[in-house]
Amino acid sequence: MTTETIYISNLKCGGCASTITKELSAIQGVNCVTVDNDTDSVIVSYENVERATIIDKLHHLGYPEATEENGLLLQLKSYASCMVGRINNIAK
Repeated sequence: MTTETIYISNLKCGGCASTITKELSAIQGVNCVTVDNDTDSVIVSYENVERATIIDKLHHLGYPEATEENGLLLQLKSYASCMVGRINNIAK
């Protein structure tokens, strides 16, 4: 099993964390996801999954790796993902 800390951009709040946790956990082979808002990072434990699959999912949600270019479109995607996460937290 591989455990990796991935530093990301656009992480704002618990809504973001909720969406990231839900979406990454849905990837077969991802065993544990922890989002740390203080360090803008995601700790992922996984096996039999390509790292690129995890990075692509984060990118698709609007949370690119901190070393990637972070344009307006990604920032807007992250706001949408954040709102979905907040709504899901309310619905629980």
